[in-house]
Amino acid sequence: MSSGPRYVDGRYVAERRRNRLVQTHLGGRLLSAGMLPGFTVRPPKGAGVLTTTGRKTGKPRRRCIRAIRRGEKVFVVAIGGEESRWVKNIRANPHVRLRIRGGTFDAVAREPRDEGERAEAREAYCEEVNPYDWIENRVHRRGRPTREKIVELHRAWFEGGTPLVIELRDAER
Repeated sequence: MSSGPRYVDGRYVAERRRNRLVQTHLGGRLLSAGMLPGFTVRPPKGAGVLTTTGRKTGKPRRRCIRAIRRGEKVFVVAIGGEESRWVKNIRANPHVRLRIRGGTFDAVAREPRDEGERAEAREAYCEEVNPYDWIENRVHRRGRPTREKIVELHRAWFEGGTPLVIELRDAER
């Protein structure tokens, strides 16, 4: 049996199997809700708060996410893949707001246009390691975090999840 983060039948399976915060939709929602107040005030480098519009209710829906910025593009991955509620919301209405270091931006989210942009997204998302990633790794993986384990986790998320590109528009300071 292989260790490490992986996907089985399209569903993310964390190395820490008894951690319900990373194993269930409800757990993920609770984890995001717990991080939201701090992330709203000052998101850590490499993270942010994504606000989508609910496809059924029309209400704003906020979610803490890993967000890697390269110029006017931000790369994110829905770990839950196609079934993630926020991905469904983006497909119904791609206009989003993103709070990251540097401000709050009106933006448009979409899937990578071609293999070149997907490769750019993979490199940015998987290879960059920020201080917050060390904490994130402790939630998802066993043992002491290392740069290699963090990169391996992000690669598993990228390959098994749904990568998206968020194109930033106007900033609010």
